[in-house]
Amino acid sequence: MVNQSKPTVAIFGGSFDPPHKGHQQIVQSAAQNLDIDRLLVVPAYLNPFKSSSLASADLRLVWCQTLFADIAKVQVEDYEIRQGKSTFTSETVKHFNMTYNVKYLIIGSDNLSSLSKWHKFDALNAQITWLIVTREGYDLQVEGLREWRVLTLRDQSSSTEIRKELLLSHVDKKIKQSVKDTLEGQNK
Repeated sequence: MVNQSKPTVAIFGGSFDPPHKGHQQIVQSAAQNLDIDRLLVVPAYLNPFKSSSLASADLRLVWCQTLFADIAKVQVEDYEIRQGKSTFTSETVKHFNMTYNVKYLIIGSDNLSSLSKWHKFDALNAQITWLIVTREGYDLQVEGLREWRVLTLRDQSSSTEIRKELLLSHVDKKIKQSVKDTLEGQNK
């Protein structure tokens, strides 16, 4: 009998508002170095901990598709955007576990302090390995995590800083003009 096991994946979710060179480095490194069949990039319709985003969900999806679609093993998924509302990570993992074996969740170390507040955190923690991306100024608070790995980034870009300071040098040239237009449209 042939083994019909599901492909193993990592999920990298986020607002990607806008996606930046740090996100690209995370995706490339994880796709190359994790023992996975695919890396799913899942832009949020709206982060459950935020009340709004700068760019529309559809535009952020296009930006992600533009930046990540050509990277081997990477697939941009519109699942959360199609929900049309904030979607908990636990729901996203449950959805993708129907098709895949979700092995990793990729998060920034800036999320660690609020991780235990995530919806169904205990269930998530019991089934996945956290891939924690280092962020300057955020300690690796891994108490309570069942299993984790660390990815150290050279690029310390921040979507928040890009929005506040118009730091377009942290944005790939493929989407730079669109990001600039969006940022300037918000400041009028």
